[in-house]
Amino acid sequence: MSLALSTLIYEWRRYMAAVIALALSGLLILSITGMFLGIGKAFSATIDNSPADIIILNPKAENLDGVEGLPNRVLPTMYVHPDTLRVAEMTRGGARWQNRPKGEQKQKDTYVDIIGVDPRPGSPTMPSGFSPEAVRALTEPFTVVIDESTIKSLGAQAGDEVNLNGRNVRVGATVSGYSNMMQAQVFMTPDNMRVLGVINPTRLTTGPLMITLKDPARAEAVKGELNQIAAGKYRAWTRPELAKANERLVFEEAVVGIMLGFLVFLGIGIGVGITSQTLRGAILSNIKEFASLRALGVSMGSLRTIVIELSFWVGVVGVIASIGLTYVIALLAKAQTVPMTLPPDITLMVAVLLMVIAMLSGFFALGMLKRSQPADLLR
Repeated sequence: MSLALSTLIYEWRRYMAAVIALALSGLLILSITGMFLGIGKAFSATIDNSPADIIILNPKAENLDGVEGLPNRVLPTMYVHPDTLRVAEMTRGGARWQNRPKGEQKQKDTYVDIIGVDPRPGSPTMPSGFSPEAVRALTEPFTVVIDESTIKSLGAQAGDEVNLNGRNVRVGATVSGYSNMMQAQVFMTPDNMRVLGVINPTRLTTGPLMITLKDPARAEAVKGELNQIAAGKYRAWTRPELAKANERLVFEEAVVGIMLGFLVFLGIGIGVGITSQTLRGAILSNIKEFASLRALGVSMGSLRTIVIELSFWVGVVGVIASIGLTYVIALLAKAQTVPMTLPPDITLMVAVLLMVIAMLSGFFALGMLKRSQPADLLR
């Protein structure tokens, strides 16, 4: 065991402030980033969790935000490709929702986002994670499925009857993992959406198209072939590719970008400030030990190496603590049905940032070694 690591272990109280500063800096950045990414993931969860291999969007679309419709004639042309197995429209719409209060329950009158889901086996629009009860409920006329996170905001739960666009419908079941903090999502079949007037059956455009392939491993190749024959009428995406584009959309929002940039700046400032001061104080408290090492012939370069290594181990402990605290926050967020997503690449970037902060703090603390003069031991 190195001298730096043993010092950190046996005098951990002196370095606790530095570890806490790094952990809280990482927690601040990871939790806010995870929340924004979770909101974006919730918006596209039905596509991300669908069995579709290819998604067809308007040729000008760069993500799911503000997607324009496609001409109806595009749908049948998808079957021209020999690898196509099934094609279905991703239908979306809006409707007015009114619950039926029970007892002291309050009246809920709001607008909801309606998502069309085809419960038939093999449907490209059927998201994973729907329980058998939810799938069976979708097959019933005038029946909807809601996410459990919206039970309070919509004032209804499984088995309740509500008013949707002036028509009576029943909440057949609830699902989890499809919460949307922007607007409550309600699932029903496209047939029910037409009957309830959520979508116009005579419209001339169709929503994004979702395609399942005979061989999902050929998704990238099929995407390229479809784009070659599109002639500017549409653009094909693989599901992972579209998910990445939707993820970037969150960071491209001006307010989100400014906020995340400020949080990173704040995290670096807090981390470097507190960590460097803590290391300087710890080195100063052990200045006689460093002076003794110099008296024994240890070079100043070796002492600097010890301090830098000590900073490295402080950073490692801080990263572990930060990830642990973020995991706890993620569990609490999940318990409160708040969407939160932390991709491995984002977590790795923050871990590297915390290590850089720790190492910078170590460099700033090197000046304290000038006080480790062997002559001071004689005073």
